[in-house]
Amino acid sequence: MENQSTTLKNTGSHHAVIDTTRTKPLRILQVVANPTTSTTTGWPVGFWAAEISHPNNKITEAGYEVTIASPNGGKVEVDTLSDPRDPSKWSADDLISMGFLNTPELVALLENTPKLSTVDYSSYDALVVCGGQSPMFTFRDNKDLHDAIRAFYEAEKPVAVFCHGVAALVDATLSDGSYLVTGKTVTGFANIEEDYSDKAAGTKVMPWRLEDALKERGANYVQAGLFKQFAIRDGRLITGQQQYSGRKVAQMMIAALGQ
Repeated sequence: MENQSTTLKNTGSHHAVIDTTRTKPLRILQVVANPTTSTTTGWPVGFWAAEISHPNNKITEAGYEVTIASPNGGKVEVDTLSDPRDPSKWSADDLISMGFLNTPELVALLENTPKLSTVDYSSYDALVVCGGQSPMFTFRDNKDLHDAIRAFYEAEKPVAVFCHGVAALVDATLSDGSYLVTGKTVTGFANIEEDYSDKAAGTKVMPWRLEDALKERGANYVQAGLFKQFAIRDGRLITGQQQYSGRKVAQMMIAALGQ
């Protein structure tokens, strides 16, 4: 019997039809952290798998094009506990990440990410900044990341940031020198979630806390409870509480883009 896979041609016509109002797809810049070593635990840390895979799945499903970049460029790595294949089984039920990490074409995007400062921001329609453990050590004072956030926000394009990726917002400023989050309603990894993580690990995991830092900046910090899926939009700034909020963040961004 002839093998179907050798006779069928992928013309694209069998895929779900996406109704759009544009002749060219919207382009999304998705930023993930570079690997580093935790100063509190000594663990190698990176970005959380679900925080790239879940919004990426939702965004591409809507017909958008996605570029994955990182502040330093080069190879990026997922936090071990976020990999569904990890022996700990911590994220074993995350089938979207399982699919992402077992798709060669998608994994290849993580092997040599473009350096954020080399990206032409004007060619993108929205920015998505993902979290994980590394952002708490690498995002808060990252000038290139602040520049990207400012460029998108002041160009009146949606800026979506979630989980520990919100570390990038704490010290981000606008051109007039004011803090972006001052007076904004935002969310991010909550203190109750940090308490849970510290107890589970048996040690202090993060060097500082997002909820406290955002409140110090004059932000109206809100959260929905321990590991509840939650995202909030304040104008063109969209924030999500933690790794389970990625699809909600993506949905809000799609709505903000009007498609």
